[in-house]
Amino acid sequence: MNQETNPRTRTDLLLLAAFCGFLFFYGLGAFGLLGADEPRYAQVAREMLDRSDWITPTLQGKPWLEKPVLYYWQAMLAFRAAGVSDKDARVPAAFDAAMLIAAIYFFLRRFRPGSELDGALITASCAGVIGFAHAAATDMPLAAAFAIALLAWYAWYGSRRYVDLAIFYIFLALGTLAKGPVAPALSAVIIFLFVAVKRDWRAILRTLWIPGIALYLAVMLPWYIAVQLRNPEFFRFFILEHNLARFSRDLYHHRQPFWFYLPVFFLATMPWTLVLILAVAERVRLIWSERKEALASFGPEDSWPLFLLIWMFVPIVFFSASQSKLPGYILPAVPAAALLVAEHLAAHRSEGKKLSPLFAAAHGFVCGLLIFAALAAASVAINHKLLWGTGTYVFAAIVAVFALAIAAALLSRSGFRLLRSVTMFAVIVSVAAVIRFAAPVIDATQSARPIAESIQAFSHEAVPVALYHINRVQEYGLEFYLNRPAQPYESGNVPAAAHVLVAAEGTQLQVAQLVPGRRVSYLTSIPAQKVDLYWVGKE
Repeated sequence: MNQETNPRTRTDLLLLAAFCGFLFFYGLGAFGLLGADEPRYAQVAREMLDRSDWITPTLQGKPWLEKPVLYYWQAMLAFRAAGVSDKDARVPAAFDAAMLIAAIYFFLRRFRPGSELDGALITASCAGVIGFAHAAATDMPLAAAFAIALLAWYAWYGSRRYVDLAIFYIFLALGTLAKGPVAPALSAVIIFLFVAVKRDWRAILRTLWIPGIALYLAVMLPWYIAVQLRNPEFFRFFILEHNLARFSRDLYHHRQPFWFYLPVFFLATMPWTLVLILAVAERVRLIWSERKEALASFGPEDSWPLFLLIWMFVPIVFFSASQSKLPGYILPAVPAAALLVAEHLAAHRSEGKKLSPLFAAAHGFVCGLLIFAALAAASVAINHKLLWGTGTYVFAAIVAVFALAIAAALLSRSGFRLLRSVTMFAVIVSVAAVIRFAAPVIDATQSARPIAESIQAFSHEAVPVALYHINRVQEYGLEFYLNRPAQPYESGNVPAAAHVLVAAEGTQLQVAQLVPGRRVSYLTSIPAQKVDLYWVGKE
């Protein structure tokens, strides 16, 4: 047994290491930090490292209490090991994604043998997992810790080994350190609903294991107590405002319609969305046809798809009810969806079922669409829309149609046996195309890195930097890349010393009026960012 299993396990692990290395770590620094959150989180971690302070997150020297500390700790370790860079700011998310895939593989090998490689690779290849594995943000640390905690709980439910329940509480604590009370809240709802359907109420009492609760508090509570003692406003700011008020009111202008997460979730599970829809429909039909008595009598093995359905739907419904919606909130539901797909494929292979020609064509279309989107991403990043008829799109369409035809032909002949391989090939080609062709354009148009590099090219010294009519994404990005605060003219912060001014293009006359009597020299323009750089002499 061991002689047969060990070589296969080693092969699986080598394959997973190669895929995770490519999908999660390749191209981490291909484009600069994006949006407002990435540079802020990276800068907070840098400042904490500079002060050797593992308690209070700060941004430009002021307490920054919007998020807990797990991501900052991870980024601090990455910065200490490899130096401060945008690439290393994204290493925590990539590492957490790889840890999630490893946990899924070993869980499935233990409880659902034969589906472990499917489950791990399908999860790794979901668009949401790949995307947030490349983000310097708190979403992947939460999703990974949350998913590992639920896997450990289900492992305990099936085996009653308390070591599994201890792992559940440890990772639940890490989820709380990643993003706050949402981790225990969601896990409590999922477990309660599952136990209610099973009518196994004793499982709740057994879950409330005193040593496990003590372990949870020992991991989570010290930082929360320490940060509260140092910053008395923490509870009001983080718990009351950034959790409760943010859920019930649109405090930060993130309002979206109730159905917002449905298309977001389908995009996050690409390219497995069609298989997921079939898997959910089939599983719901089977559960609906079962009587309650039969459902309650299911053992842990039979209850696994039910647990995954509840796990998948609870975050979608919960965050759909929130008044503040961002795409990353839905990430904790994606591993459950991927595992449902793996379960569906394993069941159909064991029953010897074949893919219908219609589904083979539809899934081939999804794979081709994924490649088309990857090849067209650079043009979309420049033009902010599709420009049909251009050479880029014609080439992308030809490649996509070619991929569709090959995928449909292979799937029609080999069915479920090649479904994973064909899909993974489309994912690899798409990721490579995005990193190779789209990343330079995204960097030039969406990141503050090119602006910072232009400033550093004119002055290697840390000269003051001011801003005029610059958006906050560029502002936060410059503060990270230059490692110093930028001073907006609009707020009256005009430096008395000579400084570099980053201004919206075409505003030189307005700038001259704001600094009368001071010499304003044009340095360069960055058309892709629609900004000009000026040198403003001292008073």
